[in-house]
Amino acid sequence: MSSADLKRDKRRVRNAVRGARDAVSVDVREEWAERVVRRFLELPEVARARTVMLFWSFGSEVPTASLIERLHARGVVVALPRIEAGALVPIPFAPGDPTSTTTFGAEEPVADARLDPSTIDVVAVPGVAFDREGRRIGYGGGYYDRFLRGLPAFTVGLVFGLQVVEEDLPAGRFDLPVDAIVTEDETIRAST
Repeated sequence: MSSADLKRDKRRVRNAVRGARDAVSVDVREEWAERVVRRFLELPEVARARTVMLFWSFGSEVPTASLIERLHARGVVVALPRIEAGALVPIPFAPGDPTSTTTFGAEEPVADARLDPSTIDVVAVPGVAFDREGRRIGYGGGYYDRFLRGLPAFTVGLVFGLQVVEEDLPAGRFDLPVDAIVTEDETIRAST
């Protein structure tokens, strides 16, 4: 598959799944999100984690604010990503720490402190669509694929069930699958 075909196919899936996710009412998404958060916190990898990297949700994504608070209350070091020079940098974050708004609507921590990526036990990975083999289509920047390459952390997609597609997603050679996907109704352990 050519690079142009891959981009076209990803864009098609991205638009369809985002449209379906956006069409779900806020009330339903909030109810689903609470179930996603509970299921994520029950993962054995999360239960024993000392450091978890989350993402600041935006738009119709699974909201992560309560997850940040709950992990912090457990004594887990929480990191959020900040984009610097085209790369993700993990920044320690506690509820109430100052943030700035990105051009795409998420918040990033403004603290000077950085976290050594090798100390991260679990990374919650955002995405628009996932398949059952752990392949994902994100927002098109490739930030997580570059960040996760060579990182030993357990990776988890946090999504609503309608974002898990049954067909194999188009993937390029640099696209990294996640280890697991957590939805409101199931935990999928990827076999790739």
